[in-house]
Amino acid sequence: MEHSTDELDGLVRKRIRALRVAQGWSLEELAGRANLSQSSLSRIENGQRRLALDQLVTLARALDTTLDQLVETASDDVVISPMIDGAHGLMRWPVKGDPGMTVVRQRMTEPPPDNPARMRAHPGREWVVVLSGTAVLMLGHRRFRVETNQAAEFPTMLPHAIGAEGGPCEILGIFDRDARRGHLRDNRSTGKDCAPDLPHTT
Repeated sequence: MEHSTDELDGLVRKRIRALRVAQGWSLEELAGRANLSQSSLSRIENGQRRLALDQLVTLARALDTTLDQLVETASDDVVISPMIDGAHGLMRWPVKGDPGMTVVRQRMTEPPPDNPARMRAHPGREWVVVLSGTAVLMLGHRRFRVETNQAAEFPTMLPHAIGAEGGPCEILGIFDRDARRGHLRDNRSTGKDCAPDLPHTT
């Protein structure tokens, strides 16, 4: 989707105000953080003052964001359809903002291995959200129960595995670039499908 200069200008001004309000800051508070006068910031938000690059950089920093994020525009392809692997009960979504990240949905029925020798370790970080049932996350010798609507985040350099407890459970796994690369490398060496550290469904 292409944006005209005027559309982008208006979008950036609305975004500055929305980010300020989301932080709970008054005009005076953000102006102080950005080394601007309150009247200057008010005119920027209201479209009465030209947007200068140096001011946008300063405002982005004050709002704890980046210039790229402050001026980015929406794309047409907002909705992402999953790639479905029916043989293994997997649904995968690429994260377009960061092509290295992947979201995987899976139904599990088996408990995780309790022997660290059967767990995997690799660079990266993973997030797991339990959609239904109860999952068990093994991190080395530690065991964590993750209930429906709970999430877990952990570094994958720790030996880890995930499984179900007390019946089937369904999870969303989110993998950063390094974790995804680690899974692909592990699965190539074992000849398995490139699923996360999860047992196969039955």
